[in-house]
Amino acid sequence: MLRSCIRPLERCLGIRNGDGLLWHMDLKPHASGDFSIAVVQANSSLEDQSQVYTSPSATYIGVYDGHGGPEASRFVNRHLFPYLHKFTKEHGGLSEDVIKRAFNATEEDFTRLVKRSLPVRPQIVSVGSCCLVGAISDGELYVANLGDSRAVLGSRGSDGKRNSVVAERLSTDHNVSCEKVRREVEAQHPDESPIVINCRGVWRIRGIIQVSRSIGDIYLKKPEFNRDPLFLQFGNPIPLKRPLLTAEPSIVTRKLRPQDLFLIFASDGLWEHLSDKAAVDIVYKYPRDGIAKRLVAAALHEAAKKREVRYKDIRKIEKGVRRHFHDDITVIVIYLDHDHRKSPKQKQNYVGSISAPVDIFSYYSDEVEENPVDKIFPNEESRHILAVS
Repeated sequence: MLRSCIRPLERCLGIRNGDGLLWHMDLKPHASGDFSIAVVQANSSLEDQSQVYTSPSATYIGVYDGHGGPEASRFVNRHLFPYLHKFTKEHGGLSEDVIKRAFNATEEDFTRLVKRSLPVRPQIVSVGSCCLVGAISDGELYVANLGDSRAVLGSRGSDGKRNSVVAERLSTDHNVSCEKVRREVEAQHPDESPIVINCRGVWRIRGIIQVSRSIGDIYLKKPEFNRDPLFLQFGNPIPLKRPLLTAEPSIVTRKLRPQDLFLIFASDGLWEHLSDKAAVDIVYKYPRDGIAKRLVAAALHEAAKKREVRYKDIRKIEKGVRRHFHDDITVIVIYLDHDHRKSPKQKQNYVGSISAPVDIFSYYSDEVEENPVDKIFPNEESRHILAVS
């Protein structure tokens, strides 16, 4: 009964428009501007998770792109921001050290969950998630990431042209498709050659995985898990002299400048089809309202062209099958209004947290997606949070 009462309100806040696997919020305020969010599902279970936390003193942005299943990205979605709040309070403010502590605590907690979940779902040892986090506090921007989700800054051009905008990538793609990352991984494993293998035109670590940093993927980090008898029922042991992946984030810190206009945080599902510059040009050119959905639509148009189908036909394809045409795509656009002035009373309205639905298909169809791992922690909230005050 409670679920049926809440759902009409949620659907007023998160809008469905023509595509049963697309969810979006056109525009919401944060302390120094507006933000827009959109998610389109392609996998049988949505592996992308995302959230925005707003307060008068800080704005947090999270995009978590799971692989091997949704458990890791859902776990990060529930635990990382609380750790950021906890450590920020304990250490008197946000810092790179606070962010690293939050990532490390989330990784440790997920590792404990994996250990407890083995009898229920041994495959969870091979579940992981990329993790992209942005934080804006006191005019300072922090971008931390694991994996190949990406944050891009759009700034006013300095070439004197009135309508020019510059794209600046703020995150590092931890993907061995990049030569620099391949060299980094090889340098960490000098006595394990070859460590990065080209499999049918795609570079992968040990021929298994493309990303070099993540939350989870425990079987590639701790040998005791990939040798566990339960894991061996479905997987082969992987000899490990040292961890193949790490959960140490790369972090960029910078002061926001008057010419900085907006930030785009997105999973690699967007960047597979749009360049940094193309995405920034779209945000700069079009109105704010619904801009994240517009970026998703642009990516889907490009995906349709590559597969030689029509865009409107892609929107009709079912989850699971749709993964053959594009990945889950999450986009969050954060506008930076440097002359944004609000009274203290108005700023109080910015306190709140928005998370995209855990699964878009289930959200619209009223299906309850069963996840046996959620039963390990029965007191935790397993559905998505959508609370704005």
